[in-house]
Amino acid sequence: MIRQNRQEEKTLICDGCHLSAVPREGIWIALTEDRMAHYSQFITDYEMIRAAEGRGGQNADYYLALPYKDLSGKNQAQWTIRARTYSYLAKQILPKIQAEVGVNARVLDVGAGNGWMSYRFSQMGLRPVAVDLLVNDQDGLGAAKHYQEHLQEMFPRVQAESTRLPFASAQFDAVFFNASFHYAESYEASLREALRCLRISGTIVVADSPWYSNKSSGELMIAERQAAFLKRFGTSSDSIRSLEFLTDERLRDLEHKFGIRWERHNPFYGFPWTMRPWIASWNRRREPSRFQIYTARKPA
Repeated sequence: MIRQNRQEEKTLICDGCHLSAVPREGIWIALTEDRMAHYSQFITDYEMIRAAEGRGGQNADYYLALPYKDLSGKNQAQWTIRARTYSYLAKQILPKIQAEVGVNARVLDVGAGNGWMSYRFSQMGLRPVAVDLLVNDQDGLGAAKHYQEHLQEMFPRVQAESTRLPFASAQFDAVFFNASFHYAESYEASLREALRCLRISGTIVVADSPWYSNKSSGELMIAERQAAFLKRFGTSSDSIRSLEFLTDERLRDLEHKFGIRWERHNPFYGFPWTMRPWIASWNRRREPSRFQIYTARKPA
């Protein structure tokens, strides 16, 4: 889908849509000026909030330890969830993909952040491509530079949006949304684009996106989150209307629209996490979010 421009050796041009991508410090920039403007305030707010939360580290050791340990000590509870999710993926889902298409399966990591999962994929012999909107050196694709000397070949990094991926159709064996699908403005648009990039019978994986049994609980979560952000950071961080959560209704709607069938996986996140819904109900509080992994095959 993308070819090299003969007149400009450092620019890639899409044969189909004429979208260009230029390299900048090892990252292919595939956002058009208008889409960059669309996401500008979101990126500014998101980077500010993530920095205040202590995301990122001062040296390579921090990134190499992810997701199993947060050496900063600032977000260990969240990384514990990420670690258990990844352990499940590595033991239960990735081996099936590799058994079907080979050890060197091509995978797309959408919403890759600092690239820790693409790094882990590379260690397993997979061929990942990391995609994200953020490119900073602390929490975005720029931070993946810490992995380069630990890999025989650095995985490609691309700044792009999930609804306009600069890749050929049917190019990947699997597409992963890890802690990122809920940032979509449209689940339908993001899933349609992911399926386009996926080969027939390839696997879509959605992990670590909040799930609620009903829409009202998710809407309450959004309102609480925006109020907390406004009080702490001076912004409600709602310049982009991300959907923020999943429900069974939303998942069924995607099944019907794309002819897919979700398979649910339930990693064990520990006894305290399992008890959260019961404790919330007992105390008459809002339903807490829950995490599951969803996989689906691209239909013929």
